[in-house]
Amino acid sequence: MGATQGAAGIASWLQAHEDKPLLRFITCGSVDDGKSTLIGRLLHESKRLFDDQLAALEADSRRHGTQDGRIDYALLLDGLAAEREQGITIDVAYRYFDTDKRKFIVADCPGHEQYTRNMATGASTADLAVVLVDARKGLLPQTRRHSYIVSLLGIGQVVLAVNKMDLVGYDRALFEGIAAGYRELAAQLGIARVQAIPLSALEGDNLLQRSPNTPWYDGPALLPHLEAVDAGDRGAAGSLRLPVQWVNRPHQDFRGFAGTIACGQVAPGDEVVVLPSARRSKVAQVLGPGGDPLPRAGAGQAVTLTLADEIDVGRGDVIAAASDPPPVADQFAAHILWMGDAPLLPGRPYWLKIGTRTVAASVSEIKYRVDVNTQEHLAAKRLELNEVGCCNLSLEQPIAFAPYAQDRTLGGFILIDRQDNDTVAAGTLDFALRRADNVHWQHLDVDKAARARIKGQAPKVLWFTGLSGAGKSTVANLVDKRLHALGYHTFVLDGDNVRHGLNRDLGFTDEDRVENIRRVAEVARLMADAGLIVLVSFISPFRAERRMARERFAEGEFVEVFVDVPLEVAEARDAKGLYRKARAGLIPNFTGIDSPYEVPERPELHLDATAAPEALVARVLQAMGLD
Repeated sequence: MGATQGAAGIASWLQAHEDKPLLRFITCGSVDDGKSTLIGRLLHESKRLFDDQLAALEADSRRHGTQDGRIDYALLLDGLAAEREQGITIDVAYRYFDTDKRKFIVADCPGHEQYTRNMATGASTADLAVVLVDARKGLLPQTRRHSYIVSLLGIGQVVLAVNKMDLVGYDRALFEGIAAGYRELAAQLGIARVQAIPLSALEGDNLLQRSPNTPWYDGPALLPHLEAVDAGDRGAAGSLRLPVQWVNRPHQDFRGFAGTIACGQVAPGDEVVVLPSARRSKVAQVLGPGGDPLPRAGAGQAVTLTLADEIDVGRGDVIAAASDPPPVADQFAAHILWMGDAPLLPGRPYWLKIGTRTVAASVSEIKYRVDVNTQEHLAAKRLELNEVGCCNLSLEQPIAFAPYAQDRTLGGFILIDRQDNDTVAAGTLDFALRRADNVHWQHLDVDKAARARIKGQAPKVLWFTGLSGAGKSTVANLVDKRLHALGYHTFVLDGDNVRHGLNRDLGFTDEDRVENIRRVAEVARLMADAGLIVLVSFISPFRAERRMARERFAEGEFVEVFVDVPLEVAEARDAKGLYRKARAGLIPNFTGIDSPYEVPERPELHLDATAAPEALVARVLQAMGLD
């Protein structure tokens, strides 16, 4: 009987450990504010408390003769180790500890300004932020920067840990001055709850319990506050939102839609709508991870749903409560923290990943850049590393969404570089632009195929790219003459000519070059829709924009023609004297001199432009099957 009681006590303790609530929090602040010391002290003290509990259990186990008093430590750590599998990234140092009341995951964020993007990674999953301030230094620019990102990423409660109070003689007035200044900042940023605590992480003051060195302080110590704070449950109160992660079809008679519930609850019989298609059905079954039927499931649970009707549902769709579906749009106002080494340029295409959906997207406009130290709004044409901007986003396809303040899953996104698949930005959706609701595609009865058929030709875009002086315009003009003589309907879009009209407002910065190609690609698409063969002659120096142009057209319609010539040959030709002026510093951002040209990787046609123009024309016509 005694052994049974001892085993039951251990099992009960293990179950209590497993069921303890979890708090995710970050520590942030400037360099040398004492983050590592603070976290080390928390880990040490929590381990001591943990060991005391284990010692008591081991003694109880020995009294009752169970397994020589030994406990499986791996089993005790399983619950925390599982947190590593829940999408936590590795560019921030994560630590795991627990007390008798709660489990904790703490993200130790680097303090240097150049690692602001890492701090944002840690904040994206946090419920609370511990912002450290050195009592000797007060509020620093990095304190303001981190606090702004805390606010941007929806963390509504902060512990202001005024550290190293022992080095300022536990000065009450100093502490209260720092706390008042921070509360003013928090009010500006919309951070609702701030608990200021005077600390000495090194000495342990106000860490586990109130310190006698600060008799004037009547608030909680740090660890008791972290144990008691309400982390909230962001998803429990809302209506159902289930981003579909994959479609599960192990056999023909079963089709389930699996994912993690981001918000609300679901039960068999509930009416749901699938977005963005807006098709409706009812939930037939709710299955747990092992395939067992569940009477109900809620936010945070991984489930598979089966529906009563055979409707089209795919990865990235959102299954939502039919009575309260989220809105759908393809244009948004958003805040973006830029994390790429190369700048963010409006018009450049990226992949946007939100929830389980990935769509092509671009920033159509940077409305302003935010000075995160002063919160001032500054004019900007680009965003550099670690800068935050308010931007307009344009997506290729509509998505179901929610403002980030309401739903992190359907309101938070990342941008991915389409060439190297690097994550270059994190962002939050603010609201859908009204134009997304007011502008709709108008169906026309006479389509591209009909317009091409009456001309007796297939629409095509020949995109000539290469350095200035390579001979693009010469070749395009000669090809146009030959096609016209053969009876084809053509048009030439030449870089210089277009800059006299449509693009006369654009210069030659990287931002203007991106917009230059975006506009020309859209015009070329309209001309192809009219059934024409379009010859586009533009330097178009960046691969990303040439890829964007290609994606505007159907398979086989876009032919990239690389007119290749060595730089020295292009300079020797220099009929317009542009290279000479660029070398003299009179033309900034000139391609090949102080602005790069990214050579096409797999063009459909590679022309050696040192050959005679007539030979190059013959190559183009041969590639078109017209030789």
